[in-house]
Amino acid sequence: MKLALFGGSFDPVHLGHDSIVKMALSGLDIDKLIIMPTFISPFKSEFSAPPELRLKWIREIWGGLEKVEISDYEINLARPVPTIETVKYLYEKFKIEKFYLIIGADHLATLDKWHGYEELKNLVQFVIAKRNHIEIPRNLQKMDVHVDVSSSQIRHQKGLDELPSKIKDEIINFYQGLKMQERSMQERTESIVKVLDAKKAEEIQVFDMSRDDYFVKAVVIATTLGERHAYSLAENLKEELKPLGEKFIGTESSPDWIVMDLGDILIHLLSPAYRAKYNIEEFLQKLKTSKES
Repeated sequence: MKLALFGGSFDPVHLGHDSIVKMALSGLDIDKLIIMPTFISPFKSEFSAPPELRLKWIREIWGGLEKVEISDYEINLARPVPTIETVKYLYEKFKIEKFYLIIGADHLATLDKWHGYEELKNLVQFVIAKRNHIEIPRNLQKMDVHVDVSSSQIRHQKGLDELPSKIKDEIINFYQGLKMQERSMQERTESIVKVLDAKKAEEIQVFDMSRDDYFVKAVVIATTLGERHAYSLAENLKEELKPLGEKFIGTESSPDWIVMDLGDILIHLLSPAYRAKYNIEEFLQKLKTSKES
């Protein structure tokens, strides 16, 4: 069997991807084209659209094409999967005599850093889709398709004309919804900071934990001028934020600290000594750093 693999995050799928699929079917001598979305790319720390939704989009666009197989192999593993692992899996599944691996030209700069690259290059023939005028070495097979739109641009509401018409509205609505959620969280934390600042809280810091393995989406930390000031701040927050729709699930306190739980936001009001001793912000920053590394 002559097989081609086209993988990626497809977050979201766009017409550049569609051009690659059509060019592969018409220009490569293959019996099967496998399109395989990642659970999460080994080169990225997060995704925007969940794997199941990206798989759904891919099936809607290409699922009915002859010679095309949509694979959920990497999604089912629920982890980053090196390309070499997927290639070996396909060799075990199919009797392959020729294996084409389709990648974008933007990967060329780091291709030799891929996990198991030395083994990978002996198992596949790379097919490079042109992108952004990146020069492709003569010894590599080129795919004469120009992909100048990126999924990241679309996630930021640019290049929307490059979305497949069949699912265009669904994709736009999804990413607009994400943007609204993020903006809503920003507005909420800004409202908290505004109250604290107006009432003389000091060293106010906001930590966005929405992309991290933490039990809330944001943490606000502020230093108080003393116990009475802390309780006054807590009351001011309740008075001014409840009319905005905030719900205070619980409040715990001691002479040195008050913690206010808004469900997806935590507010820490700390005495100077307590804040210096326990350094909660350092803990949160380390958590974020370990997630990124």
